[in-house]
Amino acid sequence: MKKEIYGCACCSPEFGKIFNGNKNVSELTAMNPSEIALNQDQTPWMGVLDRRTFLKGSLVAAGTAVLVTGLPGFARANKEVTTVFYGGTVLTVDSKFSQAEAIAIRGNKILAVGTDAQVRAAAGENAKIIDLKGKTVLPGFIDPHSHVVAGSVVDSVMDYVGMARFGTVDEVLKHLERLAKEKAPGEWIAVRNFDPSVQDGPDALTFKELDAVSTQHPIFVFNASGHLAYANSKAFEVAGIPADVKNPPGAEFVRDGDGKLTGIMKNNVAFLQILSKYPALTEVNPTEALIGLLDSWSKHGLTTLSELALGGLSNSPADLTVMLDAARSGRLAARIRAYPFYTIGEKEWDDAGVKPGSGNALARVAGYKLVADGSNQGFTGLQREPYLNSDDRGLAYMSAEELRTRAIERAKKGWHLAIHGNGDAGIDNILDACEAMRDAGVDMKKVRARIEHCSILHDDQIARMKDLGVSASFLIGHVHYWGVAMRDEVFGEKKAQLLDRCASLEKAGVGFTLHSDFMVTDPIPLHMIEMAVTRKTWKEPEYVLAPKETISVESAIRALTYEAAWQLFSEHEIGSLETGKLADLVILEKDPRNVDPDTIKDIKVLETWVDGKQVYQA
Repeated sequence: MKKEIYGCACCSPEFGKIFNGNKNVSELTAMNPSEIALNQDQTPWMGVLDRRTFLKGSLVAAGTAVLVTGLPGFARANKEVTTVFYGGTVLTVDSKFSQAEAIAIRGNKILAVGTDAQVRAAAGENAKIIDLKGKTVLPGFIDPHSHVVAGSVVDSVMDYVGMARFGTVDEVLKHLERLAKEKAPGEWIAVRNFDPSVQDGPDALTFKELDAVSTQHPIFVFNASGHLAYANSKAFEVAGIPADVKNPPGAEFVRDGDGKLTGIMKNNVAFLQILSKYPALTEVNPTEALIGLLDSWSKHGLTTLSELALGGLSNSPADLTVMLDAARSGRLAARIRAYPFYTIGEKEWDDAGVKPGSGNALARVAGYKLVADGSNQGFTGLQREPYLNSDDRGLAYMSAEELRTRAIERAKKGWHLAIHGNGDAGIDNILDACEAMRDAGVDMKKVRARIEHCSILHDDQIARMKDLGVSASFLIGHVHYWGVAMRDEVFGEKKAQLLDRCASLEKAGVGFTLHSDFMVTDPIPLHMIEMAVTRKTWKEPEYVLAPKETISVESAIRALTYEAAWQLFSEHEIGSLETGKLADLVILEKDPRNVDPDTIKDIKVLETWVDGKQVYQA
């Protein structure tokens, strides 16, 4: 693994700059606080330009009526359909992880759960009856930490070539060659999540490798870090970047020993000069991208996603309008829970009228996001001790004092807090902030503070989390995809054992969830469950990182259902299959508890239901 030092792209205000050339994002950025505040109260679906027309007093009432009645949850009571599922295993994921024989839904809510006879009696004679034929029903899966608003825009215009798809650099290059054959000369090839730190092969892609793929297509390859990119000579030509280009402040066009450009670019100030010429990125509609992304994830059984850096697309509170527009369209295939991002500024969010609970059951603001440090694999997570073979201890994104001050201010205004912390010293700062909140009279039960990623965790910190009522959300892909790198390149064997301590938290009675941190990894819940249950690594398939931290299938399921709902302040409506809750569920071909743990990811998702409607069928 080549040691490239970088922060967390999703937690950087710089990330949103890659969208500066997008005309729709420019419209969002131009919105003033009063427009954003008023938009929260509107019901029709409108793009940014249409919204501004509305704000000037123009609205077609007839069109509004059609759109509103088409939204999930708006079905009239006398037309609500009752559906009974029987003949399989219903895992409710309630407090006892109860197993039921059948479940009935009416309209968008769960009507009854229990024995076959009980559920049929509650459903009545006119219910639609579905035989599960031995299949398994679970609550819909919930990813409590992802980045769907900005991430959907990138995903819509860049093909994924990360380690989950290709294990070597050579495989990536062969894929690029296939794309070049499929596209007409002049068409762009843009891909994301290339990670030579774990994909076997050269440490970077240069003109040599990419020009061998094609000199007729501009090629852009986005590194998984978000801070590096690679392009071929055609892309440099299209972008008008000369051979004697000067390095922008804080960025670099990397050169070889002879002073010639290599095609490698460091920091977005450099590679934005190429991305700004990519037509698809400048034209994509963020609302449509978000709708399309969530629809594509229904096949994984996902019914609720999250946005942990709201504001990262437009660098303003206007990101909220993208999320709400998608919800109002009547085409959103999953719920969203969002966290306004601290870099935008508390005053800006307050001026735009954004509050905890803004939105509805489909798309809602859940809490506020703060960041303590960077990325461990990027050597910017803040550590108590230096990184392996280094004197460096990482980077504090916020000073301990600033973190305490801003956390107290938000908590006193009723905000739930999600605070990013990867390194153990970063986590110390977060726990100090939580203690300061409690000392300032804040009710920590209402704050429900959670540590995002919570990667390196010591026993004394677990005890503090228990005392303060703080939970954790683990990027479990750190174990699977980067576990070997954490052991050999980042921390060493001993400290790597402290990564994502699921079992230790469970034993201590501290709540935790699992997440993807999309676009860092893709949100595939069954694979995340397998990762937590086996802790086997991608690089060395038989190596188990910290075997004492493996957990049961039931615990892993809970971490992606009820516990995730609890962290998102939504356990009253989703996360378990209980009477009165919203009818979000997934039907699996097999019970994850009854298969070889190494094959949990291979279980087929047969159906996904959101708000009482089937949004996916295999």
